[in-house]
Amino acid sequence: MARTKKTDQSDASAEPLTRLEDLPPTDRLQRWRLVLGEPADASCGALAGGIRDVDQALAALYEQPQREDGPRRGGLGNSSPNVSRWLGDIRRYFPSSVVQVMQRDAMERLNLRQLMLQPEMLESVQADVHLVADLISLSSVIPQSTKATARAVVQKVVDELMRKLEEPMRSAVSGALDRSQRNRRPRHSEIDWHRTIRANLRHWQPEYRTIVPETLIGYGRKSRKPQREVVLCIDQSGSMANSVVYSSIFGAVMASLPAVATKMVVFDTAVVDMTEKLDDPVEVLFGVQLGGGTDINGAVGYCQSLIREPRNTILVLISDLYEGGVEAGLLRRAHELVESGVQFITLLALSDEGASAYDAQLASKLAALGVPSFACTPDAFPQLMAAAIRRDDIGAWAATQGIKTSRPA
Repeated sequence: MARTKKTDQSDASAEPLTRLEDLPPTDRLQRWRLVLGEPADASCGALAGGIRDVDQALAALYEQPQREDGPRRGGLGNSSPNVSRWLGDIRRYFPSSVVQVMQRDAMERLNLRQLMLQPEMLESVQADVHLVADLISLSSVIPQSTKATARAVVQKVVDELMRKLEEPMRSAVSGALDRSQRNRRPRHSEIDWHRTIRANLRHWQPEYRTIVPETLIGYGRKSRKPQREVVLCIDQSGSMANSVVYSSIFGAVMASLPAVATKMVVFDTAVVDMTEKLDDPVEVLFGVQLGGGTDINGAVGYCQSLIREPRNTILVLISDLYEGGVEAGLLRRAHELVESGVQFITLLALSDEGASAYDAQLASKLAALGVPSFACTPDAFPQLMAAAIRRDDIGAWAATQGIKTSRPA
């Protein structure tokens, strides 16, 4: 069986022992042998030393001989120690980006979900968003002996994502709030002199060596109430698992900003308000039940009941739009929300992979009502929220980012 997986050897975070770059250079025949697998021993020659160990780690996953009764079997064995040893091997040989790809392939090809419920397996695995999504989906069946380990794995990934995403999100939202609240009729004590001077440079009077400040720009006046209200309405069907993980992180960051009142709602056929748990993303994630049906109309109706100041509210629906509820009711609610002044945005996915599948017809109907629908990566989400806070045209913003939006039907 041919192997086509490619490796990226540029990640310096992998363990230094027996990495690919530490091995002697391979010749042309050895490279062909690695691609074609063990059946090519006769024509390319057998491998030896460290390169043979690397090949065995690959063969355990990608070379799966047929059993006599038909179905393919995995090469990792059926015990946790064997899997743990294999996980250790691939972390030693390959950079972390490749390790994560191989782990996902193992989940799909070798049905390792049951093994993942064992503490020894979780302690060995390279944690990432996909693993967290799998753990969330299995949270109801994880044995008591594994729950503490599973929570530690999820906490580790959440902490890493917070370090990566918190500052961009905080900076983008805070900056947008400052600009949207800039005071154009300031009192003398509120004048922002640096911005005022820059705005009036064209009024420089050489004979008086001064500027006539035709336009005064002031600092935003402090208010005790939030400047914006954000409602995240998140589909928790199985296909949206990665989006749930990223939404929980961003929701926690926005909830920590006093100028933004953030609410988070997750739904399938039922609606669960997770707002009170937003200070702990791990608690949010373990409160999610991935899978089940989808009633988007019911969820949007609940979010509509939370809105007190429509023109000050941003509603972000994160869903693939496969509606199991009343579509006509959803469209009616969307029309009401947009007409009332709510900024209503639909994200078909909030993940690195984008939207793999979604209801294009419903997305087009929503677009016709003024609800832009598109997939968004985690890196772009902070700027999306900043644009929404500034009340920019979200469709135009998406176009400047090279993001394809659904067109009206």
